[in-house]
Parts: sequence; C-alpha cells; structure tokens
Amino acid sequence: MNPILHSNILGSGKPLCILHGFLGMSDNWKTLGNLYAENGFEVHLIDQRNHGRSFWSQEFNYDLLAEDLLHYLDDKNIEKSALIGHSMGGKTVMQFACTYPEKTEKLLVADIAPRFYPPHHQDIINALNHLDLKNITTRSDADDQLKKYLKSFSVRQFLLKNLYRTADNTFGFRMNLAVLSERMEEIGENISSSESYNGPALFLKGSKSEYVSNADTEQIKRHFPKAQIAVIDNAGHWLHAENPDQFFEKSYNFLK
Repeated sequence: MNPILHSNILGSGKPLCILHGFLGMSDNWKTLGNLYAENGFEVHLIDQRNHGRSFWSQEFNYDLLAEDLLHYLDDKNIEKSALIGHSMGGKTVMQFACTYPEKTEKLLVADIAPRFYPPHHQDIINALNHLDLKNITTRSDADDQLKKYLKSFSVRQFLLKNLYRTADNTFGFRMNLAVLSERMEEIGENISSSESYNGPALFLKGSKSEYVSNADTEQIKRHFPKAQIAVIDNAGHWLHAENPDQFFEKSYNFLK
C-alpha cells in the first residue's frame, strides 16, 4: 500500500487540490482555501511528503511528489482535479499535469517556472539546524534563537509554524529537516518531463519577485502551450500571502 498524504478538506463542489511550497504546510493556505470552499469548490489542502503531517521518506524528487498526488486522488476517488501549487508545490503540480494530464482539470502555478533553480535556501536550513529544540520552552525562545541567523520576522514566523509539542512536552519539527537538508538540490530541479500539458494553465508571479522572468516564457509555453501569465501587484514570492485579495480574484476567475 502506498502511504497517503495528509490533507484538510474544506467545502463541497468541484475538486481543487492546493500544494504548499518548501518548508510550508497545508495550513499556510487555510484562509484562501476557505474562500474557494465558499465559492463552490471542494478544497483539498495537502501536506507534501516530509512536510506538515504527511509521512516522512528518504526519497524526495518531483516524480515521486507527483506520484504522491496521484495516489491521493485515487484514494479520495477523484477522477480529475483543478490544481494550485506554490513554489515547490508549483513544480509538483507542473510535473503532475505533464505526467497525468487526464487527471488535471486546470493548472495554476504560483511564482515558479519549469526550470532549474540553484540552491538558495541554505541560510534557512542552517538556521533551523542550529535551533536547540531541547532547550526551548516557548515559541518566542525559538524566535530569539532564529533571530541570530534570519533577520526577516515574516520568514521566522512562517518557519515557526512547523514547531509542535511532542508527547514528552518538548518541541519538534513537523517537517523532516534531516532529509530536506540533504535533498535541497532536488528542490531546485526542473520538472523531469519532456511532455506537455495542453489544458488551461495560469502562471501568477509576484511583481517584486525574481522567480519568474520574461526569459522563462518560452519554456513555460513549451510545456504548457495554453499558459497565460499574469502579475500579482505589490507582492514578492509569497504572493498569495502578500496580496491575497488580488490572488483570489485572479485565481478564482481562472478556476471557475
């Protein structure tokens, strides 16, 4: 039996699966997830392997992450689903749509292109690996430790969502930090498929983000011939959190 990804399911209607980015979890999408649910979608907020409450594994690449999503849809008896993926989750849903186009209703990719990105999360991984979990009694203790390595308050808050109290009342991480530290190269990998997805696709990029540039358009169109590319104003890489109103408006207009 294949292990099945953990999810939080909201609302009823047309299936919509949402996949978070690197070191994130399904909870990051709760606010937007509720909005889609209120507007006619059965929303599946999914934790990818080695993240959130999903299973841990030594193996980690986009073919496997796409396969995890396939097993999830089969387990939930979903014939076909609309997909949203941010960053690493965007790579997963691109891989999925190219490999399993018959299971993909529509594809929405948030602030990532189908190309190789050099590893650039090393400072975050270093900071997390320096956290002394045994001697932390509160989240603010953890934040004080992270401050030495990471200046950005919002990045620290995002990362600290991964902390939880274990059975023996110490703190642990929801994500599999050991494997993710080792497999960071995989996060930046291009999707492995030379195939394409000919269905409707929308790429949303943050106006202040450098993750998707005009130079990426050709490669996007090669894999996704029907892709539209649109900009979310006043937003960086975390476009769905930085401008949720515009993100919802543009995504909902596309998905409905």
